[in-house]
Amino acid sequence: MQYFPAALQDLADQFARLPGIGGKTAQRLAFHVLELPLEDAQSFANAILAAKQEVHTCPVCQNLTDREICPICDDDMRDHSQICVVAEPKDVIAMERSREFGGVYHVLHGVISPLNRVTQDDIKIRELLHRVGSTDVREVIMATNPDTEGEATAMYISRLLRPMEVKVTRLAYGVPVGSQLEYADEVTLSRALEGRQEI
Repeated sequence: MQYFPAALQDLADQFARLPGIGGKTAQRLAFHVLELPLEDAQSFANAILAAKQEVHTCPVCQNLTDREICPICDDDMRDHSQICVVAEPKDVIAMERSREFGGVYHVLHGVISPLNRVTQDDIKIRELLHRVGSTDVREVIMATNPDTEGEATAMYISRLLRPMEVKVTRLAYGVPVGSQLEYADEVTLSRALEGRQEI
């Protein structure tokens, strides 16, 4: 027996596909959207479509942008010889909050994770190697999360970069092991950046 109209159930099912959203939360969100005035619901739908149509990866650093090149890569005041490698675009935001890093970024869009069937070919390692090989990069800072997958990814990339004669460092352990970079506070990230070590 179907308890909800098909369109409402479909909306709840779509919300349930989002990470961290369970069945009950999905139903609450669907009911909330249904209670919105039509203009607000239309704005919500338009925002989703606009984000999908306008946001793409920066061809230089692979971060998300709605420009040809992201504002960080396009900023001449930043140190382009220093690249901070992060797993996800949200990690760039976390690092920028610390206001300690004046270089540029490279976003991998994931980490190597055999259990989740994510290999080195599934993330943006080739783009990083090309970038380091074709520009005047002095230092690559590995800022992947300090968990098993993040550590494995950092070590794998550092081995690939070693023949390129570039300094490879790792964030110091001001960031708690097993935590996520996006949840670290500004002071912790500042100390982690200041205490980074060569690997």
